[in-house]
Amino acid sequence: MDKIDLKKTLPGYRAKRGTFSTVDVPPMNYLMIDGHGDPNTSPEFTSAVASLYPLAYTLKFLSKRELERDYVVPPLEGLWWAEDMSSFTTARNKADWDFTLMLAVPEWLDGTHVTRAAEAVAAKADPPRLGDVRFETLVEGTVIQTLHIGPFDAEAEVLAHMHESVIPESGYVWTGRHHEIYLSDSRRTAPERMRTILRQPVEPVQPR
Repeated sequence: MDKIDLKKTLPGYRAKRGTFSTVDVPPMNYLMIDGHGDPNTSPEFTSAVASLYPLAYTLKFLSKRELERDYVVPPLEGLWWAEDMSSFTTARNKADWDFTLMLAVPEWLDGTHVTRAAEAVAAKADPPRLGDVRFETLVEGTVIQTLHIGPFDAEAEVLAHMHESVIPESGYVWTGRHHEIYLSDSRRTAPERMRTILRQPVEPVQPR
């Protein structure tokens, strides 16, 4: 049985450091859960992660067992926003951040599979926020993205350059929520080696 790795098959998971690429991202299905606050200290962040992964792995094993289709659980992703978006670039006030943590779901699995997997998880472990996890399709369309290597706190300069220079100079305005894809495991990777795709949905500037 072949094991599908979405990181190797979808262009949205490819990016180069120092290069800002324009990518058309197809609609993708995710397990999603919302939260608020500093990801380093917020209990909502910790409980969100603790609720996503058991469901994702149970869904993976359901797919392998019943559909004979195996896959690698994709990397954690996050949508980030705040009332004042400068809190991500200049102010870096993490307490103001809102987030949606996500794990991608292969296209051959649907809401029925997710519901059954959630019931199986609840019967065994019942993570604290399992009921807050939802199955949803994310439509981003055209995005500009790059690879950041280094600590999360060093992202601010890259994001400011993307928002203030790269996007307008490419004929776009940014829209939607800032999107990050965590290619490295922060528990096992030194901060200076962390690999994170930084993505921003965009749309063409409308002529006046």
